[in-house]
Amino acid sequence: MKVRVRLIGQFMERFGFGEKELEVPPPCTAGQLAERLKMGRLDKVVTRRGLALGPDDALEDGDRLVIAPIFSGG
Repeated sequence: MKVRVRLIGQFMERFGFGEKELEVPPPCTAGQLAERLKMGRLDKVVTRRGLALGPDDALEDGDRLVIAPIFSGG
């Protein structure tokens, strides 16, 4: 199945892309996708349609995901 992944902030530089389509074997979860991208235990949030996904949430063909580092400020 295909998913489109957009990286935010420092992740773009660290992983070498801003946005791209990936082919992942079904079933695939948000956590498995992060592992596939070699993100390890980096603090991150994965969202779909503006809602945060947990590591065990299943992805669907055609999903558009955003992966952003967790940061704080004010």
